[in-house]
Amino acid sequence: MGHLNKGYDELVLKEYQKKMKETGTNHLVIDSEDNSDEYVNFYFIGKYEGRDVLYDAVLYTLRLHHNSELYEIAEHRAANHFPEFKSIKYEEDENGDLEILDSMEEEIGLFMAEVITELEEEGEIKVQEHVEIDPNVNFGVGLDAGLNVDQITPSVISKFVKSYNEDSLKLDQTMYSFQTEDEEMVK
Repeated sequence: MGHLNKGYDELVLKEYQKKMKETGTNHLVIDSEDNSDEYVNFYFIGKYEGRDVLYDAVLYTLRLHHNSELYEIAEHRAANHFPEFKSIKYEEDENGDLEILDSMEEEIGLFMAEVITELEEEGEIKVQEHVEIDPNVNFGVGLDAGLNVDQITPSVISKFVKSYNEDSLKLDQTMYSFQTEDEEMVK
């Protein structure tokens, strides 16, 4: 323990407590471009190994978790299939338009899309509600949780924080698989 983790610092905790009181919530959403309807990064105060600590938490939907698992496998298979594969990065030109991918990248993209479709059809990838704790972050304690909800809303976050801190969090052990919504299928 060379450096002191400020997430355990009483003054830091007081400051965050004050901010939460002012906003009337039990958490503070971290401004991040990654935040969406299905993914929110936020702070809350809780206990870790008997001490008060600031949790740097991420809550995401199981659907999002499922999709990123699919994407990782597809990427992995593409890397094996195409020797020249490098993680496809979509470049934006100065107008903010996506630059046209060259044919190689297009081929890889199509390959990955096929892998994803195949995995979905076979329902191979299953995910379940989970909470993962990472005490080795620089600030506070990291927490990642996937919940089987449609959206990560302020009330979903508040409820999660409350039940986590009261030790009454019930995780659904069911394994879920998701299908990508196909717009054409909707009648």
